[in-house]
Amino acid sequence: MPSSDPNAKNAAGLTPTESRSLSERQPEQHEQTILAAIKDLYTCNPTENSYQVYAPDAVFHDPVGIAKGADAIRAQFNGLVKLFPRADIGKFRVLENPKSVPKGTILVDQDVSYFRDPKAAEPTKTVNSLLTLHTNSSNQITEHFEEWDHKRETDSSDGFLGYLNESRKKLTASITDMLVGKEPPKKS
Repeated sequence: MPSSDPNAKNAAGLTPTESRSLSERQPEQHEQTILAAIKDLYTCNPTENSYQVYAPDAVFHDPVGIAKGADAIRAQFNGLVKLFPRADIGKFRVLENPKSVPKGTILVDQDVSYFRDPKAAEPTKTVNSLLTLHTNSSNQITEHFEEWDHKRETDSSDGFLGYLNESRKKLTASITDMLVGKEPPKKS
């Protein structure tokens, strides 16, 4: 559940207004593999290589779940394919990092249209989100935050309701991890 405070800082340490106003930039060469994998994941076309960009102990945090570890992250995106066999990225902007954002962080503003029926002309849902990708010295993602409409998600620091929301996300990710295979889905 997004924070109701319009000035709440997102995972990039910026307000939604600030992160939306960042200029687009060209990706650096060492970022291109990560960004190609992210596009594969969000277009529901994961391959084995898509998951190689994550450190073994990486954390993925989105409005639906919190997955810890590369295998749990794998299950989240493999599960996405089961819900939406097709997804199209309408906008994918790599953003300039302000000085307040740590080096090794990649910020992406994206619009993804999800289709339950892959042959449908209109998407089931379109989501704008800010991706905040923290990387290590090996150019692997250590933390992957997805925040819809660039808005910070409530967490345990937001009191009891935030604690409940965070617990629900962890439970959702755990159930998905138990029910979804680790191999990238085969395209039919």
